[in-house]
Amino acid sequence: MRRRGGSPGHRQRRSDREQEPDRSSEAAQLRRLWMALGLALALADSLVLWVPVGAHPLPTQGHTARLKRIAPQLRHTFSWWNLTCPVCKSLFTVIDIGLKQEPNVARVGSMAIKLCNLLKIAPPAVCQSAVQLFQGDMVEVWTRSVLSPSEACGLLLGPNCGHWDVFSSWNISLPAVPKPPPRPPRPPAPGAPVSRVLFLTDLHWDHGYLEGADPDCVEPLCCRQGSGLPPASRPGAGHWGEYSKCDLPLWTLESLLSGLGPAGPFDMVYWTGDIPAHDIWQQSRKDQLRALTTITALVKKFLGPVPVYPAVGNHESTPVNGFPPPFVQGNHSSRWLYEAMAKEWEPWLPAEALHTLRIGGFYALSPYPGLRLISLNMNFCSRENFWLLINSTDPAGQLEWLVGELQAAEDRGDKVHIIGHIPPGHCLKSWSWNYYRIVARYENTLAGQFFGHTHVDEFEVFYDEETLSRPLAVAFLAPSATTYIGLNPGYRVYQIDGNYPGSSHVVLDHETFILNLTQANAPGATPQWQRLYRALETYGLPNALPAAWHDLVYRMRGDTRLFQTFWFLYHKGHPPSEPCGPPCRLATLCAQLSARADSPALCRHLVPEDSLQDVHSLWPRPLFC
Repeated sequence: MRRRGGSPGHRQRRSDREQEPDRSSEAAQLRRLWMALGLALALADSLVLWVPVGAHPLPTQGHTARLKRIAPQLRHTFSWWNLTCPVCKSLFTVIDIGLKQEPNVARVGSMAIKLCNLLKIAPPAVCQSAVQLFQGDMVEVWTRSVLSPSEACGLLLGPNCGHWDVFSSWNISLPAVPKPPPRPPRPPAPGAPVSRVLFLTDLHWDHGYLEGADPDCVEPLCCRQGSGLPPASRPGAGHWGEYSKCDLPLWTLESLLSGLGPAGPFDMVYWTGDIPAHDIWQQSRKDQLRALTTITALVKKFLGPVPVYPAVGNHESTPVNGFPPPFVQGNHSSRWLYEAMAKEWEPWLPAEALHTLRIGGFYALSPYPGLRLISLNMNFCSRENFWLLINSTDPAGQLEWLVGELQAAEDRGDKVHIIGHIPPGHCLKSWSWNYYRIVARYENTLAGQFFGHTHVDEFEVFYDEETLSRPLAVAFLAPSATTYIGLNPGYRVYQIDGNYPGSSHVVLDHETFILNLTQANAPGATPQWQRLYRALETYGLPNALPAAWHDLVYRMRGDTRLFQTFWFLYHKGHPPSEPCGPPCRLATLCAQLSARADSPALCRHLVPEDSLQDVHSLWPRPLFC
């Protein structure tokens, strides 16, 4: 902040008669700026879909990394180089006091709009609408956050003035029960029952989809009312969807669900969220509830008596990514959403599951004797959940609850499946590392992990913590139903060791199905959902156990042709035109080994040691989820 009488970039010699700056006025101005910065950064995290996506998008960064990245630009823009460390800490001490008072939301919002435009986070109209949507929750978060003067000034002025680490480390206590020796699952006997589990994720229904609209508009989401028409030289959005930054019309989701016959029959369905579209700058609670009720009714219509087990996605709330822990009460809480989910999903879930769903958006149940299903609310691990700035330590006590469920399952001799939206390798570091440790402890009990969120087809391997070399679990990340960005619509079917005494309940194989948009949108064509590939057959795997996926990664390192097959399937049969060269290939393969966030050591055998950090920075964390 410029001192009174100063000019950008030059300190003015203080005359004997010059007055000291008005600290209370300066603090109030900086307080509004600080909250506006937080609001603008929440938009940056949420509107990352505005960033053009390439063959290997940059990593999802979250608030901390994004703040560090733009801090130099902000210092320059607001002339913060005139702010000394002692003055900075004095100002933020006043801010801490001032944040306990009622802030002026409108003034904060006005400043956030300016920052959003300045940082080119989104087009001006989107900045305006998004700030109005986010400002109430963000001001509430920043007034309740525990950011210290040292942390704030460390961010603004550098490490010599303080340390910025709002997401501090924490650990979950594990039971004192000794871990049993590792017991790899036995292959099922010939003729043993096999369960077929339909996996749906990231449907992203756009109620405003408009055939013929511009698929390359200036807004973050196109192919819809308000996108305008494309120039005469370019075609408009196709009837069934488009290879662009567009979501799906309802009739494509109806086609998907009505055309499931050849892929079935199914014993159950795992559905891991993200129901609404990516028009996140203009969504109301009414919009989100309409998406929830409409798509739930569609699933019930076409799947009938098949049990469906959902998980909460990051797009279900509004503002997007905004999932306050249960200690936040009143209008800012997520009660409006969880209660609606409990009402819509009551036919599928027992009373015990509905109880915890209403509290924190997670639950556990037993689909079969000997199998426990745990649905996690992965928004409590999310880098983009701005409510975790208040307190990120095991939000809602979910991991402690998970440990209790796993220990009880181990005691009973049950197996466990975990479903969730955001994969553990994409979570905040402490949450991710604790989850990794829990998976390692209960490796004999955990039979499967199933996630979505990235929109692409991948996996994450877990290793023993002692050597980081023995594969002990794998999380499957299934591709999206939506086309966003530039993909075919798709879904996944898992073949799982079936329902019989002594079943391992592990994944035996999986198949991915797509709708080829080029063919479907051709004149006179009808949509034909087709199997894209079978995992074991395509990759030459002996089984679908963790070691097989570990070996596949190392085979792809030396076999370019095999990797290109993976790259094609990773994008559901429609890869980007930009080729994936050696750095991209290593980064993509490294991501498959990295179920623990911010842990380059997991790739140390895959990538030369002097290249680990460079490859880690290129992790293909898609920006469109």
